[in-house]
Amino acid sequence: MAMTVEEATRIVTPLYEALNRPAEKDVGALLAKAAHPDYKSYGTNQDFMTRDQLAQVFSGIGKAIPDLRWTIEEVHPIGDDKIVVRGNATGTPVGEIFGAKPTGKSFETISIDLFTVRDGKLAQAYHVENWVDALEQMAKK
Repeated sequence: MAMTVEEATRIVTPLYEALNRPAEKDVGALLAKAAHPDYKSYGTNQDFMTRDQLAQVFSGIGKAIPDLRWTIEEVHPIGDDKIVVRGNATGTPVGEIFGAKPTGKSFETISIDLFTVRDGKLAQAYHVENWVDALEQMAKK
């Protein structure tokens, strides 16, 4: 049976909640609520992070971007085990991010995530964010 938008949104929301001001939250607990212990988050077709590694990355980004806000713009369930999410991220870094020093300027960028669901939790994700554009926005004078 096909997953509804409401079911898909309920499944992915804790992961995105972990990305909203992550320095102020128990990111590990939110990711545990959303994802299986063997969750894999792919940034390329081969390279992935585990759920615990992802929690560390989210926390590190939260320290560099304390006002990080990641919103869910669209949720599209596909069949009974896939979810596509279009997200939007905004923030103003106060620490180094991807090798760039903070400039006091904010960014806004898009994200696309393709999740596989198993037993009502996230099992894996393939994700793309446009960090190049975000860094360019922060560097503009």
